[in-house]
This record gives sequence, C-alpha cells and structure tokens, in this order.
Amino acid sequence: MTDWPSVGVVIPTHDRPQQMRAALRSVLTQFYPGELEVVVVFDRAKPAEGLEAELNGGSGEAAKRPVRVVRNERTPGLAGARNTGITALETDLVAFLDDDDEWLPGKLTAQVAALGTEAELCTTAIEVDYRGRRNARLAQRTTVRHVDLLRSRMMMLHSSTFLFRRSALLGGLGLVAEDAPGSQNEDWDMLLRASRRRPIAHVDVPYALVNWAGSHFETRWDTKISSLRWILDRHPEIHGSPEGAARVYGQIACWHAAIGDRKEALRWALRATKANPGEPRAAVAAAAAAGIVGVPAVMAALHRRGRGI
Repeated sequence: MTDWPSVGVVIPTHDRPQQMRAALRSVLTQFYPGELEVVVVFDRAKPAEGLEAELNGGSGEAAKRPVRVVRNERTPGLAGARNTGITALETDLVAFLDDDDEWLPGKLTAQVAALGTEAELCTTAIEVDYRGRRNARLAQRTTVRHVDLLRSRMMMLHSSTFLFRRSALLGGLGLVAEDAPGSQNEDWDMLLRASRRRPIAHVDVPYALVNWAGSHFETRWDTKISSLRWILDRHPEIHGSPEGAARVYGQIACWHAAIGDRKEALRWALRATKANPGEPRAAVAAAAAAGIVGVPAVMAALHRRGRGI
C-alpha cells in the first residue's frame, strides 16, 4: 500500500508496431511507487494477436504492471481511441502517450507530485526529435492559465505529457472532443477547457520525447484548416487575443498556400496582419502563395530547430 494515486496510461496506436512497443516500454520502465496500468487502444486496425499475453508474460518490475489491449469502438481516430482508453480504466489518474512518442525517466513521479490536490491537469516540457536532431521546448513557467493558451497554443504542452484526474474527465471537464476534424487540435481544445476551469500545473522539465518525423498529420493540409476553424468556432475568445488570433489566422493562411489556394491564403494572411502586424506566418503564407517558398520546406527548416508553423 502507498499514498501514491493509481495511474492508467492510454496509448492509442495505428499501424506503428515498433514505435508503439518503444512507447509502451518507456511507460513500463518508469519508477513509480503506486499502481500503474496501461491500455493500448488499436484504432482502425485489428489488435495484434497474442500481444496482451506477451506483454503480461514477462518478468521483473515491469511485469507487475498490467497491460490491456482493446479495440477503439468509438469514433475512428485519435480522440475516439483516447476516450476508449479513458472509459476502460478505473484508476485515480489518466495519462496520455502517443504511439510514436516516449516518456523519459522520472516523468511520472515528478508529474504526480506537481499535480498536487488542486489541479485537474498537469503537463511537462518536451524534447522534440526531428530526424535525429533534438531540441528541448520549455514553457518558462510552472502554472499555465487560460489567457496563456489564448495567446499561444504552447506546443510544448504536448498531449503525450497530459496527466488528468479521471474524475474530471468523467465529470465537468469531459472527454476528448470526438468531433474535432481529423482528431486535430483536440489537444488544444482540451487545454483551453481545462484552463478555463482551473490553472494547469506544469513541470518545466523535458520529460517526454516527441517524434515529429512521420506524423500521421504532418501534411494533411485540409484537415489542418478545418480543425483550426473548428477551434475558432468552439473558442471564440481566441479572436479577442490579437497575438493568438493572428497566429491561428496565419496558420490557416499557410495551409491554404500549401494546397495552392492563393486567394484564401492571402485573405487569411491579411487578416493575420491586421490582428498583429508582426505576425511572421502572414509573411510566410504570402511568400508561399507567390511561389517564392514552399510550406513543406519552411516546416522542415523550423522542425530542425524544434519549432513549427
């Protein structure tokens, strides 16, 4: 018996068996004094036969931590898979980990301690890996408030670092939004919803390794556009933050430029500039619309520095 709360970890997976095993191993090898279990949720794919028996048949400390393998029976996609995992658990806390990311040693104990008794959600900083080049992304704070997330998505608050009180997810905070187009920006939506209720606790140490190469979402330009418009409709208060609004308008402009829609790219770029004359994404979108640069090339250059559009 310990005073540490029980933790359930949800790992959604889709056609990435090797990465999924590395993600799972990073959880099972965490030092954590309390109960820890994992639910691997196969989304739009048949669960690997014998995987559950294999994962629960080892020896050592990791073998004491049960692993369940389930199929996503909710809305296809990341959001539905995460909610499948949440509802399959009965633990005090619920953590997320994407199947191509990994937790670094010390993550769980530091985060559970930082969650304390008041916060409903805790995050950590991350280390971004892009084709072998790594960059740490820090928030420079230990508490994140709603106004912070209106000004910026704060991408270092990655979903692979999310640690929730399960009672909040099944209560007033609610589950992951399954109507998010392509299950994109559902993580920003969750952060906004959570921070509106209570400040988010944050451990500003890179405790998760986030892989930016080979993402399922990297070049889904249409979905990037629709999911950002969805977030603006869902959280209209973003329009009231000049920096935050310009950032989103500039991103939408860039994604329109990426699909060759010059007219919409320039319209959103102008909107971004009006909201914040110094918004750099507006210039990128305008240059891409004019054929001077390509959006994928700009993204790759930024990713090498641990940044994104």
